Amino acid sequence: MKKALLKKYAELIVRSGIALKKGQYVIVNCSVENEAFCEMVVDECYKAGAKGVIVEWSSQKVTKVALKRGKKENLAIVLPHVEAKQAWMSEELPCMLYLSSEDPDGMKGVDPAKVAYVRMEGYKKLYKYIQARENKYQWCIAGVPSAAWAKKVFPGLLKGKAVEKLWEAILLTSRAADGNGIENWEKHEADLKARCEYLNSLNLKSLHYTSSNGTDLTVGLIPGVIFLGGGEKLLNGTFFQPNIPSEECFTSPMKGEAEGIVYSAKPLSYNGQLIENFYVRFHEGKAVEVHAEKGEEALRSILTLDEGSAYLGECALVPYDSPINNTGLLFYNTLYDENACCHLALGRGFTNLYPDFEKYTEDEIHGFGINKSMSHVDFMIGSKDLKIVGTTAEGKEIVIFKDGNWA
Repeated sequence: MKKALLKKYAELIVRSGIALKKGQYVIVNCSVENEAFCEMVVDECYKAGAKGVIVEWSSQKVTKVALKRGKKENLAIVLPHVEAKQAWMSEELPCMLYLSSEDPDGMKGVDPAKVAYVRMEGYKKLYKYIQARENKYQWCIAGVPSAAWAKKVFPGLLKGKAVEKLWEAILLTSRAADGNGIENWEKHEADLKARCEYLNSLNLKSLHYTSSNGTDLTVGLIPGVIFLGGGEKLLNGTFFQPNIPSEECFTSPMKGEAEGIVYSAKPLSYNGQLIENFYVRFHEGKAVEVHAEKGEEALRSILTLDEGSAYLGECALVPYDSPINNTGLLFYNTLYDENACCHLALGRGFTNLYPDFEKYTEDEIHGFGINKSMSHVDFMIGSKDLKIVGTTAEGKEIVIFKDGNWA
């Protein structure tokens, strides 16, 4: 892959993704395998005026050893320096950049319940710091190939060629293949915002999903809660792009109002383990029954992370003929696969979708119906014949999706 094109991708991530402002700190989460691209990102951050760039290196292989060998009670301990860093982050509000490159099978053989315990126990102790910076800092997730991920997507190619092909797919779906990513994203942003404006004008009270694969699910919506797509705005007015790529218009549904069954359209890569060919049945808003041909234990672990993890936090509308789906690739990475077709998410809803959310406390907004949870797990449901019918507050039915695409 041409170095000049990768530098342009790094520029897109920094300038449009986290929308870095002069004088801000940046924390970059990156695999040790991607040092070369991380160098480009760090260079771009300083060119954009960063006060400082902190790189937090990770190794999925090392993490797997710890999760297999370590005692869960010890792994869940939050050490003083970790808590101190979280406190500093809530005060300084650094930009957060996540370079996603995980091996979809990287945690195969690790107990999903143990992983869930370690994550959630640590999260509980740090929640007050995380919540303190909600809607106050820029963040972005963007993809970078690893050899294992590339071989999963392109199993018939040699490692080097597979990585090159995955780079091509990442740049294409990120609208950065021509080196004009920033300009392309401005046009894409305008399209997503126009679609959200239309959805918000309908005053919808529910969405009914049906598909020939067996999906038949009705989800209630919260009066006044908006659909949002593309970039987001912080309380201080800063505009940034949290996901590159992104094709979705999403909202947070009413907790407790989901009835029926929904079938997955793509595998879910969760904590380095694949969950395949599964369904989730809802009653009174809660996931009460699940089954998966592969990874059912991991799927069940999602529902027990906390009280809200078995309820829906997001309904996202993505056309089946999205640029990502039209590549014909299964990415085995939620950032890409969730933007290939419609998806739902179990767990945390988005408080910033409630009108004038800054005027209310967190508890008040959750009381209005937005689900509260420390987890948020997206899973893909968009099929070629998916139909979505919205019902307005006045009782009128409007076809939103037909044959998997915008009606």
